[in-house]
Amino acid sequence: MFQALPRIGRRRALQGSAAAFVAFGLLLWWLLPLGESSPGGRVVISTGTPTGVYQLYGDLLKEELAKDMPRLDVDLRQSEGSQENVRRVATGEADFTIAAADAVEKYQNDRAPGADLLRGCARLYDDYVHVVVPRSSTVDSIAALKGKRVAVGPTGSGVRLIAEHVLAAADLDPKTDIKPVSAGIAEAPNLLEKNRIDAFFWSGGLPTGAVAELSKRFDIKLVPITADLVTKLHEPGAGSSYYRSALMPANTYRGDRDDAAVPTVAVANLLVTRAGTDATLTEGMTRTVIRSRDRIGSEVHAAQRVDLRTAIYTDPLELHEGAQRYYRSVKP
Repeated sequence: MFQALPRIGRRRALQGSAAAFVAFGLLLWWLLPLGESSPGGRVVISTGTPTGVYQLYGDLLKEELAKDMPRLDVDLRQSEGSQENVRRVATGEADFTIAAADAVEKYQNDRAPGADLLRGCARLYDDYVHVVVPRSSTVDSIAALKGKRVAVGPTGSGVRLIAEHVLAAADLDPKTDIKPVSAGIAEAPNLLEKNRIDAFFWSGGLPTGAVAELSKRFDIKLVPITADLVTKLHEPGAGSSYYRSALMPANTYRGDRDDAAVPTVAVANLLVTRAGTDATLTEGMTRTVIRSRDRIGSEVHAAQRVDLRTAIYTDPLELHEGAQRYYRSVKP
């Protein structure tokens, strides 16, 4: 037969239940998406070329946003790359994008429309500049590209911007000292394989799928961008202060080949929005980007570099108020 608990026992039981309920609620708040209180409506994210890292990252981010903010309708729009992405967000054609810091800096320096409205959400990962040639090529430096057919990326791409800077640092005029080809990562690997170009520039996370696929069927090598060129890129008007010397790890694209690391240039990618974007939406977007690092990183290796400790450093952009709110909420 049921016997009533002693008064003290009942009190302790109720206190224990209340504590467990609060703890369970906090756990749900941390683990579950924003749910019914999440922002609704439509959001446009400008990505990149079909075979580039930006597009793949966008596809995977859209899947994560569907879990975290299920009332949000996410529209991904392909682009030529960073320069076009920055313009789209600044002018209101897109709400969020990924763009390299040098493209953001150029847009600001040009005082282009909406430049003062640009805001950062997170520093993501670094892009590495690839200068790809056939392994049989005699080209072993940027200066040796003189007179060659070189794919420098489409107009409006981040690749085009950095290719022109690197060529100029090597005392090459991008318009007259090479034979420029306006081809991006979707076309350039096939053009190189078919001997329709001699080299191509690409700036992307490691590894970039299109370059990896090319290296499986065609022997390639990477042309070094040496420290002296990076020094020139830091000169006023010559490039960007956001370029840094880096090493392309050995065997990034060549499987079992025992090649050495290749010196190159790296530049940070930023998650970018506008000052007027809803703060709750921006907070949720930033949260999803940080929390989904491992899930997205399992397919986009570069995304594994996303780090809460460095994500707040979105120079040359100040943080959006929604992103600030997120980082304050997770501050130890």
